[in-house]
Amino acid sequence: MFTTNNKTSIKSINTIRMLCVDAIQRAKSGHLGTPMALAPLMYLLWQKILKYDPENPNWFNRDRLILSNGHASMLLYSILFLAKVKNSISLDDIKKFRQLKSKCAGHPEYEQANGIECTTGPLGQGLGVSVGMAIAANWQSKYFNRPGYEIINNKTYAICGDGCMMEGISSEAASLAGHLRLSNLYWLYDSNRITIDGSTKLSFTEQISDKFKAYNWNVDHINNANDLLEIEQVLSNKKTHQKPTLIIINSCIGYGVPNKNNTSAAHGILFEAEEIKFVKQFYNWNKNTQFLISDEVLDDFSKGVGLRGKIKFQNWNNLFKMYQKEYPKLSNDLLLMQSNKLPNNWSKDLPFFQHNHPHISGRYVSSEILNEIANKIPWFIGGSADVASSTRAFIKKDFYIKSSDYAARNIHFGVREHAMAAISNGLALSGMRPFCSTFFVFSDYLKPSLRLSALMKTRVLYIFTHDSIGVGEDGPTHQPIEHLLALRAIPNILVLRPADANEITEAWKIALSHNGPSALILTRQKTPVFDRTYLKPAIGLSFGAYILANSKKPEALIIGTGSEVYLCLEAFHILKKEGISTRVISMPSWELFEKQSEQYKISVFPVNIKARVSVEAGSTIGWERYIGLDGTSIGIDHFGRSAPSEILYKFFNITAENIKNKVYEQIRKNK
Repeated sequence: MFTTNNKTSIKSINTIRMLCVDAIQRAKSGHLGTPMALAPLMYLLWQKILKYDPENPNWFNRDRLILSNGHASMLLYSILFLAKVKNSISLDDIKKFRQLKSKCAGHPEYEQANGIECTTGPLGQGLGVSVGMAIAANWQSKYFNRPGYEIINNKTYAICGDGCMMEGISSEAASLAGHLRLSNLYWLYDSNRITIDGSTKLSFTEQISDKFKAYNWNVDHINNANDLLEIEQVLSNKKTHQKPTLIIINSCIGYGVPNKNNTSAAHGILFEAEEIKFVKQFYNWNKNTQFLISDEVLDDFSKGVGLRGKIKFQNWNNLFKMYQKEYPKLSNDLLLMQSNKLPNNWSKDLPFFQHNHPHISGRYVSSEILNEIANKIPWFIGGSADVASSTRAFIKKDFYIKSSDYAARNIHFGVREHAMAAISNGLALSGMRPFCSTFFVFSDYLKPSLRLSALMKTRVLYIFTHDSIGVGEDGPTHQPIEHLLALRAIPNILVLRPADANEITEAWKIALSHNGPSALILTRQKTPVFDRTYLKPAIGLSFGAYILANSKKPEALIIGTGSEVYLCLEAFHILKKEGISTRVISMPSWELFEKQSEQYKISVFPVNIKARVSVEAGSTIGWERYIGLDGTSIGIDHFGRSAPSEILYKFFNITAENIKNKVYEQIRKNK
């Protein structure tokens, strides 16, 4: 089975396999094919290759290992247990694989246990994240390292399969990684040539090696996934390649499983009791045991990754202590990054806009704030999907990262929205504070990565501009309609659609303080800056919804978000002149409002109001939560048109006059 006579190594590898067999059999659920094939690879990585200390699993300079094909999760859980990673996986967790409250979920989930570097499962996502981690390490090495103090020099490894390679995000990520020549990035491609439906020949016949060479990658091969000597030789290759490396591994899915190995049936295998006996017999394993762990195997890992990692961490830690004395500011920055904290007073000098300021678009206001924040947070980094000149999401005083200079803080992601968001997740998981940007309508292109941002609670700031039919002449393909509703439906993401320049300032403060991803929804068209001498201050944004303008004993509530709030204020003044008392509520964030006390909610949305009207240039679905079934939503529940924005607002009747009319209709109805 193995081209080595090291019996202890073979026993350790087969222990990984049998832990997977027993856990999946007990759960009656799971994917065994890949763990059976890649156990030797995982063993060698941990024992000989990774710079990782199980006693200090959050060591900032550790190598990162991502299991992009997350359905093979038991492969990762087994090694985390055997390596005795601190505060990670126990044998009891493994016995509860895929069960409620177990750390061993069906797919690896970030922060469930140390050693799980990111949430994976949707194929290809881990590859995008790995590119972000590699970029982060290169930037950090440039920022922190000094002569004699190589504080940051870690590498990123990602295990992937045929399914990962087929997903479009992988091509996006690989293309950018090759362009940036990320030599600290390694993808370990399990080429077993099998998918759920059958052979990859059904749909996937491209030459991966040639493809990646064209992407400007170095390509190596492991011809036999059971050849420990070959695996070690390839993984230990010390040749200097100024480019990322793809290692193609020829494996047999479900290796050792009678009649199912090397077939699509091996992807997710559930055995009958008799089959398990045959598998264990193949591996010379005691067929009458479950979850068998020998002291010999535990000792093997202790003397391998345990001892290696301990020595590497101690050497690094001794160096870092000297570094702290010589470079206190840099070492403090590193500790802040490691704990996901920001420098003191990072938001101190953010701008306040006077009401006599010329009308200004949200994207330009955001750009001013972004650049002020960049002056305070050195590890604030990001870019856009080839639309920086439109979204204004770039750091003016800085350069763009390129293969010859990783010290810059702007990133040309190219037209790669999906990979951009996954890469941003990788940056955030490495301690950076990333922003990424595109037109709001193209949030659809990056939704899977954004969803994982929310699931992992990564601190990624999504800057979405061109937020409505206000896009105008570009027409319905570029005018978001259902997108606010779609984002609000995702748990853990903070959606902020500020109404004027000063709300945008407050939105930035809240977004960067949020423990998780945030989305700023900003205008292309220019809007006025509100006169705060008679309106409530923009600090109310922190409550999600607040009273912007008020009358004594209001009969009607007008609720708006973003660029439509100024229309609500216009309607307020019209109604006031006509003797109707109203209240205007700016509601930039449903999520923040739902966190407030019931007392506060009622103070903003009192009961026994005759009319409630919501105004938002997007889908009206969901507004009934705040206006009731008898309320009126002014919005757009169909696709837009191509025309100047001011004409479209009138054409679709999103106007102050229509707001006034709807208030009157409800008041008459409820008299």
